[in-house]
Amino acid sequence: MTESRSSWLVSYFSLFSSVSTLACCALPSLLVLVGLGATVASVLSAAPWLVALSRHKLWVFLLSGLLIAANFVYLYRIAPQLHSRAEACPADRPDVAARASRVVLWISAAIYVSGLFVSYLLGPILMRFDS
Repeated sequence: MTESRSSWLVSYFSLFSSVSTLACCALPSLLVLVGLGATVASVLSAAPWLVALSRHKLWVFLLSGLLIAANFVYLYRIAPQLHSRAEACPADRPDVAARASRVVLWISAAIYVSGLFVSYLLGPILMRFDS
């Protein structure tokens, strides 16, 4: 597998895992919080696999975090070292691919952090201010 293909593969897995954390855990919590419980019920009836993801929320978040962290290490530590060694193989437009990978990575990280906040931190914060 070539380096650019493996980079895109890790980026897509990171994006998929961060979106799955948002879909299984953060988005339903947020919808219920704003009073849209019926919307959550209809989404869960249309996509019952979300219930399985939410039952294993901790593992989904851990795996997603590990994939995103691995992508950060790859893009900011490993890939620059590989590019400096690859003098004989000029790429077509490496800057465009690197920029797209970084955009996908930062979008994944933002989705992951928002899902983490809503799933684990928002409830305790609201409970503290409720008293």
